[in-house]
This record gives sequence, structure tokens and C-alpha cells, in this order.
Amino acid sequence: MKIIEVKELEFAAVKVIKFARFGDHRGYFTESYRKTDFHNPETMGFMKDVEFVQCNESFSKTGTIRGLHFQWNPYIGKLVRTLRGRMIDMVLDIRKGSPTFGNIILYDMPADNDMNYGEWIWVPPGFAHGNIFTEDTMIQYFCSGHYNPACEAGISPLSKDISWNLCQPELKKIFDKIAPTTTLITDKDKNGFSVSQWNDNENSIQFDFGKLK
Repeated sequence: MKIIEVKELEFAAVKVIKFARFGDHRGYFTESYRKTDFHNPETMGFMKDVEFVQCNESFSKTGTIRGLHFQWNPYIGKLVRTLRGRMIDMVLDIRKGSPTFGNIILYDMPADNDMNYGEWIWVPPGFAHGNIFTEDTMIQYFCSGHYNPACEAGISPLSKDISWNLCQPELKKIFDKIAPTTTLITDKDKNGFSVSQWNDNENSIQFDFGKLK
């Protein structure tokens, strides 16, 4: 695997990992994941204690909104990429005591077979995660913990007290266009916690900024 670049987003703990594709007249080949490269302390030190236990694939129709999901006991970090279509990733800081608690960022991840690279986004524990899909889209994601329905929760992406100040305006406009009218969001996601409700919940201390940063 050839990792070209690792960049921090507006939250330093959230990374985008760009990896090379090797193309010719037939198409391209790439190693999208290699364990030894992900555990390289020089370039990927933030992944040194991460072990993936599951790989998931998801298909979403145009106009779907998913999230914002998180879990504790065990914590789950997610390594996500777009296989086909266009995903706009949503990442909300829920680290209690964080200076950016309640802020959300958006990252555009369209699939483009003509590009000479692919991208993963790494969303570690301490962040609620979701997606917006502007076209029929397939994604893949590795998880660092097994699903535990007894210790999962979600913040509604429609919550009025989410701060969007860190988002790129053009991506926020896409969310604002889709969110008010889409029927492709579950009641569970739509009716999730607000930021303030989650902050007041006794389980919010599971995501203490001092332990997760």
C-alpha cells in the first residue's frame, strides 16, 4: 500500500488517508489497506493501538441521510471510504470538555475512478458519525469494535443546537437542501438526542475529552 498523504481535518483526531492507485490503459490496481502500513509509527502513529474486527458495506439511495451514530463498551472507530457514488461524511464532536464539543464538520468523498488516488476517512471514538448521499452510493467501512445495541446512541442531524461553523459553506448548502424534505432517514436517526440532551445524559461522560484526545 502506498500512502500518499495523511491530513488532519478541522478536528485534529479525524484524519483523511490518501492512498495511491496505479493505472494503465486497462484501469487501475490499488492496495486500499495493508495492516503493516497502517501501523507504521512514522506516518500512522495515531492508528498504533487500533485493531479492526469487522468490515461492513452499505448502499444508500440518493437523498439518504444516516447518523449521527456512536457507541461505547466497546468504543468503535470507523475507517470509511466510498466505493461508488458520492458520500458527504458528517463528524460531530461529542468529547465532553472539548473546545469544539457540539461542532460538526463535513467532508466530501465522491468516488472517481479516473483519480490516481483513493481516500479513507478515520473517525475515532469521541465523535458521532453520519453520512449524506447525493446519488446512489456504496460505501465500505472497517470497525474497531463489535456492535453493542445496549451501548449505542445517536444525535439527530436535524438537532437545532449543532454548530455548523466549521463546515464548508457549499457542503452545508447541500445538507440544507436535502434534510428538510428527505424521507430517506429513519425515525430513530431523526428523533435522536439534541446536543444538549446528550450532554446532560449520564452516559456522555463515556466520551471524556481528556481521555480521548
